[in-house]
Amino acid sequence: MRNDHLGIITQGSLSGGLEMRLQPNVSVEDLRVGRFVVIEGRSNRFFSMLTDVTLSAANPSILLNPPPQDDFLLSVLSESCTFGTVKVQPMLMLEQNEEGDANKAELRPVKTIPSHFSPVYEATSKDFALVFGEEDEADPDNNYFYVGKPLNMETPVCVDLSRFIERSNGIFGKSGTGKSFLTRIFLSGIIQKDIASALIFDMHNEYGWQSMSESKSAPRVKGLKQLFGHKVTVFSLDAESSRARGIPDARELYIGYNQIEIEDLDLLKVELALSEATLENAYIVKEKLGADWIAALLDMSGEEIEEFTQVHKGHPTAIKTLQRRLNTIVSKTAYLKPRVNHNYIEEIIQNIQAGKHIVLEFGRQNNLLSYMLATNIITRRLHSEYVKRTEVYTANPDKVMPPRKLMIVIEEAHKFLSPQTAKQTIFGIIAREMRKYFVTLLVVDQRPSGIDPEVLSQIGTRVTALLNDDKDIDAVFTGVSGSQTLRTVLSQMDPKQQALILGYAVPMPVVVRTRPFDTEFYRQVSTAGSALDATDSTTVKDRADKAHEELFGSF
Repeated sequence: MRNDHLGIITQGSLSGGLEMRLQPNVSVEDLRVGRFVVIEGRSNRFFSMLTDVTLSAANPSILLNPPPQDDFLLSVLSESCTFGTVKVQPMLMLEQNEEGDANKAELRPVKTIPSHFSPVYEATSKDFALVFGEEDEADPDNNYFYVGKPLNMETPVCVDLSRFIERSNGIFGKSGTGKSFLTRIFLSGIIQKDIASALIFDMHNEYGWQSMSESKSAPRVKGLKQLFGHKVTVFSLDAESSRARGIPDARELYIGYNQIEIEDLDLLKVELALSEATLENAYIVKEKLGADWIAALLDMSGEEIEEFTQVHKGHPTAIKTLQRRLNTIVSKTAYLKPRVNHNYIEEIIQNIQAGKHIVLEFGRQNNLLSYMLATNIITRRLHSEYVKRTEVYTANPDKVMPPRKLMIVIEEAHKFLSPQTAKQTIFGIIAREMRKYFVTLLVVDQRPSGIDPEVLSQIGTRVTALLNDDKDIDAVFTGVSGSQTLRTVLSQMDPKQQALILGYAVPMPVVVRTRPFDTEFYRQVSTAGSALDATDSTTVKDRADKAHEELFGSF
């Protein structure tokens, strides 16, 4: 018998899970919910998760008359009358072939359960590799990326990044649980494997050059620009702040008043206290004043507004309110200019199509109003461009290359994807479209309960650190079968460096100690300064023009 024998299955059901009686030599104190185990059935192996631990007794009278604290007596009772019972939830099954070799079979959903007294063993590193895959640097098509380790082992747990980028995903957890570190780990894998481009709306300046850490031994951690060099381009909405933080080659970015659409104001109606009547009058003003309607309205006096409404209809009070709210936007967002000659959004698109990854820093312009406005404007234009490129590719797939896959990372996602706004904002559209136009989302949030349930149901992979609020926990498991057992697992996790990963990119839910974001991580993933990453004679614009020519050249 294997020396990692934990116990035997005594009872249970397919829907409710199984119960395992622990071996006398196994202490319940050594087991943690979320642990990965293997049940050896007669013809199947069941990959399972521990979801609960219970103390049991063969004779209830022992519990009514507890024995004295005598080590010898307690040892005798633990081998004969008292024992531990563990709830086990099978997640995957592997049917053995005629030779009894389960490694040549295919992983399948659980459709049955093992028989009575089937032995349960600790999962080995071979089991983890079989279920979750493993990295292989020699294979260029291998997109498995090591993100953490099991709670009780030192073997890597991998995520299939090729599946991860196919759908929109979420990283959730209450404040202080390390959501930003988790996001950096996944983004590092995507950049290293070069399977998609990432556009990160960096509200708190954590992903570009460097970020602060709570660790006293390493108070600063490297950002994506330090790790991947020229593969990452940093744009800044606050160039002065970026220079002060020592970011090399950060490019300034400005947005013109004429790039603001009324749909962008609609997203901000709660923050700006905009009524529906005010927004309706905005359409009247835009229709009469043209593309530069915001600049023209801001220059109008009260008398001019009164004259405008007499000639073109509209309500003077509502238009004056609109003018005040627009002044609030302009005063809080220094990156807004009446007119911007350079098309910065086109430059971002060129970088993405050339295989670059974009970090858009907000510097000191990181108030929620500023963040939501810029994020919505840029994403809306990117989506429009991707729709056009996809239509061209769909019409001629043999002649035209598809657009490069893009993952957009947004923080405070519930502000963009609330039930009131998700159907109107560009982010709700992207989440529902999934990969239709080669654009997906990575939403990072501490309040998943604020996100529209319809959008949450489209989230492919959910990486969840500790959550305390019952509404947030319920939201994370929206559309997930067997969520009741996983709720227990989630509630028992440590507040730092642990996460529950479930969904499209992993075959079964798994709790991991997340990979440390440290010097060893830098050494393993960094490509900064490598020959492949060095600036060559072909500029970003040249490569972007070539990609554009491939896409549209024949039309």
